This record gives sequence, structure tokens and C-alpha cells, in this order.
Amino acid sequence: MKTLVHATALAACLLWSTAAPAASPTVSRIDAPPPGAVPAPMASGGRVVLDEAGGVKRAAFQWPGAYFETAFHGDGIVFEIGPGQVIVHVEADGRLVQTLVEPAGAYRIAGLGRGEHTVRIDVATESQAGANRFDGFLLPAGATARPLPARAHRIEFIGDSHTVGYGNTSASRDCSQADVWASTDTTRAFAPRVAGHYDADYRVHAISGRGVVRNYDGASGDTLPQAYPYVLFDRSAANDDAWQPEVVVIALGTNDFSTPLRPGEKWETRQALHADYQRTYAGFVRALRARYPRAHFVLWATDLADGEIIAQAAEATALLHRSGETRVSFLPVRGLAMEGCHWHPSVADDRRIADLLIRHIDDLPLSPWRESSAGDQVQSAMPSRR
Repeated sequence: MKTLVHATALAACLLWSTAAPAASPTVSRIDAPPPGAVPAPMASGGRVVLDEAGGVKRAAFQWPGAYFETAFHGDGIVFEIGPGQVIVHVEADGRLVQTLVEPAGAYRIAGLGRGEHTVRIDVATESQAGANRFDGFLLPAGATARPLPARAHRIEFIGDSHTVGYGNTSASRDCSQADVWASTDTTRAFAPRVAGHYDADYRVHAISGRGVVRNYDGASGDTLPQAYPYVLFDRSAANDDAWQPEVVVIALGTNDFSTPLRPGEKWETRQALHADYQRTYAGFVRALRARYPRAHFVLWATDLADGEIIAQAAEATALLHRSGETRVSFLPVRGLAMEGCHWHPSVADDRRIADLLIRHIDDLPLSPWRESSAGDQVQSAMPSRR
């Protein structure tokens, strides 16, 4: 018996020592896609403008939180990114392979080991200055396409810099604009964390510095509700797709109230600003309700600005309730450390916000995933795979 055990153990050791090493994926820049490469299917997440060239699906994007996925059988894949100031995370089979900074060009992911794989490209940065491009996936010779990832749920997030993840990975509150750009990572903000908890596709409609009726310090530019209808900020493309989220999470008001009114602004008093904010915020949610008739809306706010933001967001929620809206709830968020750039939420704060939102959504009287307020069964919204 001892001889048999020893022989078995020895055989196992020999098998272990001669087994192929675990795959170690790499991402490398290449001059051009390899000969014989063919278009791969692509699933897009976030708010994007899609087109196609030579059978390759491509996307222009400007709102934060865009992501692109594919699935295949093989040992590698090629992707292309257009010019622009962008940071992307490259994941293979759910694990980060590499982060690329301003990576315009073609890239090959290799070393995956022959088999079935999924690849995802996540955009980390905010791009207010202009649109960026993801120019699609290509399958090298010998690789074959597989069905794309499919998720049963959808969540939309609307907000400002807190939703973007502005400077959330910074180790200091004191940041230059270059620091802000480099340390902003939407993938580590609360929105993807909440979506990941529910295995949901998501969109992030957020612009740093924008408010409901007033931008930060009275700055010019579209407010968030004014920018919302457009896929690109130059208003060249309006949203007309069939996206239907089951939950919409909104946090707006920080920029409306975090600075004093300046001479020449249209509100003569703080009370006038409050009234305009409440009316416009409620109107924005009603417009979203017309677009998303079965969604549950969660409005949340921090206790910054001496509680003014929480108070006014709560009043906007109450105004909606008084008008007969029943599928809107309010979540106050207090006590964040705000250790990111310029006193913004840190990654630790983002984790806390995500936990509070998940608890709030789970505690709703009717699950937004299963039932409408009328008790009718809601069909799960499958993500469009384009």
C-alpha cells in the first residue's frame, strides 16, 4: 500500500512539473492589424455613437464609463483605439491585464492560452474637451467568435463629479489639473460597483462641474439636464436608442449650492435658487419618467454645503411625491471623508456610497428588478449587443 501511495504521489508531482505554465497575458502595441484578421463582435456599454467600417463595429464616446466587450475562442485578439486623451483598462477573463494611457493605435492581447475568452476595455477618464474613439476588435487567423456577454439588468447613473469619480484615486486633496485627469477613475467610482453587484449593464451620465440649474461657481455651459439628451457634448448626436434601465440613480445639486451666488446671476436670492432647483429637478425626473416608464428613481445627496444640498434634493423628491410620483425614493449620504482631489469622494467613499445604494435598492418595498408599482411583471431588459 505504501509503495502504491508513493508511486501515485510521484506521478502527480511529475505531472505537475511538466504541465504547461499558467497563461500570462500581455498587451503590446503593433503597427497594424495582422493579415487575415477579421472583425469580431462587440458589445458596448455606456453612452456611445456606433458606426461600422469594413464590418468592424466602432464607437465614439464622451460621457464617462464607456466599456467595450468581446468573446472568442483562440489565444489572442487585436483592438484599436483612436486618438485622444483617455486612459483605459484592458481586462481578459475578468482580470486586469494592463492600463493604457493615451493609447492611440492598434494593440494585440496575447498569451491567453488557446481556449474560450472574454475581453473588456473600460474607459477610466472624463473627456469633457472632446469625443474619443474605440475602433473595435479584430480576430487573428485561427480565432473564432463566441456569443457576447449578456446581462439581464440595466442601471443608469446621472450626476456630477461625484458620479464621475473625479480624482478619486488621488492620495492628496491638493491636485493640479493634470493630477485630476490622471487620478480620475470612473471604473472605481460607486456606479460600476453598484452595477457589478447586480450584474447589470450601466450608463454613466455625469459631467464634473454641472448642476441642475447652476454650474459650479456660476460657470457657463449646459447644465446636466440640458446636456443629457445628447450622446456627444457638441450636440451632434441625440440619443434615440431603446435603452430602458430598471433603476435610475441621480445625484445633482453639489454645483448648484456649493458656492455663493455671484453678481449678475439670474437668482436674486438663495430662496429663488432653491425654488428654481426644486422645480427643474422635479421636471427633469418627470421627463426621464416619460422615457423610462417602469424605472425606479433613487435621488441621493451628500451633507456638504452645511446640509443645503440634502435639504433641497429632499424637497425636490417631496415635490415629485406630491405630484403623484410613487417610484422615487431619496437617500441622504452623510459623513464622507472626501479625501480625493479638491475634497471629492475617494475610492473608500465610493465603496461606502455603493454599499448604501445597494442596501437602499434592496430595501425598496417592490423590487425594481421584478415588479412595477402596479404589480405587473417587468420584462428583464437585455442589453443590446451591437
